[in-house]
Amino acid sequence: MKLRTNLLAGMRWALTAGVTLALAGGAFAQRDELPPAAIAGIAGMMMFILLFAAAAYVYMALALMTIANKTKTENAWLAWIPIVNIILMLNIAKKPIWWIVLCLIPLVNIVILVITWMGIAEARNKPSFWGILMIVPVVGIIVPGYLAWAD
Repeated sequence: MKLRTNLLAGMRWALTAGVTLALAGGAFAQRDELPPAAIAGIAGMMMFILLFAAAAYVYMALALMTIANKTKTENAWLAWIPIVNIILMLNIAKKPIWWIVLCLIPLVNIVILVITWMGIAEARNKPSFWGILMIVPVVGIIVPGYLAWAD
């Protein structure tokens, strides 16, 4: 009972403090400016993320293009176009093109892309479990390279 009373008192205090701050408005306002060092740090982090994302995109596009060339799939250059590269993946795996609709549905897309990567692995004469490994965080980065450049 005492715990419930303390919780209610704490909630009442939080509500009172929130209303007081809301009504006070600008009385408790602080400067909205960030120090230059913080701005530089944020900019540096954003640049790092942008470069990492660009490198990952180039790696995946090169790997998919190499896989398409090795499986003699037409239009290997589609690997460089976002969303359209899914059509190339479906062609390599010999899956129906309408599966691209399933790739746009959250959670369903994970299953469909794993099945597609399993088909890509089979097209490269590798065991199909390599497609399942695409959902493992670090290994998923290695799988396209292995399927593209392993003999």
